[in-house]
Amino acid sequence: MNERPDPLSPETLKADPFLRLAGKLVPGGHVLPVRVYYEDTDFSGIVYHANYLKFMERARSDHLRLIGVVQGELFGEALAEAPGFAFVVRSMDLQFLRPARIDDVLEVHTSPIEVAGASITLAQRVMRAGEVLVEGKVKVAFVAQGRARRIPDALRKAMKAAQDEAPQG
Repeated sequence: MNERPDPLSPETLKADPFLRLAGKLVPGGHVLPVRVYYEDTDFSGIVYHANYLKFMERARSDHLRLIGVVQGELFGEALAEAPGFAFVVRSMDLQFLRPARIDDVLEVHTSPIEVAGASITLAQRVMRAGEVLVEGKVKVAFVAQGRARRIPDALRKAMKAAQDEAPQG
C-alpha cells in the first residue's frame, strides 16, 4: 500500500508546490489575493456581504499556514490541553465602504493587533487596487467545555513571533 505523507506536516507544507496560493507575509502581517467569481455575487452583480467573511476567514487560515502553524498539529495539541475545544469568532466589527464586482482581484490584509490569554484580535482589510472596500476587527477566542481557555502555546508563540518579528519597511 502506498503511504501518503501527512498533508499538514511542516515538511509537506514546505514542499507544497501550491503554497503560493496562501498569499504572502508582508510587513505587519499577511496579504491574500482573491478573485471575485460569479458565485460570490448577488443578483445586482456585487459581492454579497457574507462572502467577505469567507474571504477574511481564508486569509486568517493562510496567515497561520505561512507563519508555520500547522493546523492539524495545533488541533492535536489543543485536544491534549483542552478536550472539547473550539476556536470561535467572539466578535467582528465590520465597515462596508465600497462594493466589489465580478472579476475584481481583491487583497485581504490581515494584521495581528493583540494576543491575549484566551483570544487573538486581528485587523483585516479587503482592498482593490489600494482602495479599502471593507475593514474590520475580528476577535477569535479559544473555548473548551463551554468556557474560555488559554490559547495553546504553539499558536500563542507563532502569533506573537509574527506580531513582534514582522519585517519593517
